[in-house]
Amino acid sequence: MIDYNKISPRTHIVLDGQPYEVLDSHIFRKQMRKPVNQTKLKNLITGKVVERTFQQSDKAEEADLSSKKVVFIYSRQNECWFHTSGNRSERFSVSEDVIGNKKQFLKEGSETEALIFDEKIIAFRIPIKVDLEVAEAPPATKGNTAQGGDKRVILETGASVTTPLFINVGDIVRVNTETGEYVERVEKN
Repeated sequence: MIDYNKISPRTHIVLDGQPYEVLDSHIFRKQMRKPVNQTKLKNLITGKVVERTFQQSDKAEEADLSSKKVVFIYSRQNECWFHTSGNRSERFSVSEDVIGNKKQFLKEGSETEALIFDEKIIAFRIPIKVDLEVAEAPPATKGNTAQGGDKRVILETGASVTTPLFINVGDIVRVNTETGEYVERVEKN
């Protein structure tokens, strides 16, 4: 059990049988009252963010989360197939709802981390930045580029990203998976 003042960002707790990640916490005292910890919690199963205030007498159960390295194989009909890292024969499928919009940044052979709660995979942690090849890009056109021109390109995984005009088909770009934004062009080896 965790005391109210130990509930801080990046910790995982269980409320009402559901695992939550603490996104933000702020301990304060209002006038002559006892201190409270005001938190923002993200449900790791549904993805909903809720606010919760913990009193000085409150305790929270620490979530028993485990993780394992898995490799993405392919997706078909709202199912994504993986195998455990180092063991290709141990295959399993997960609904696309569990992965969410992170699926657009996974390509065949991508290694990721699966979060497990009560022997069920509840979420995936993919790297914050991934390198993907540009599959489709419109040609750069002359025009008003005083503010810097940009264009939408399609990556090898099907994700659509806004990039600068100098990006062409075949270029490898680095993308932030949390924001879905272009970061930089990567030199080919």
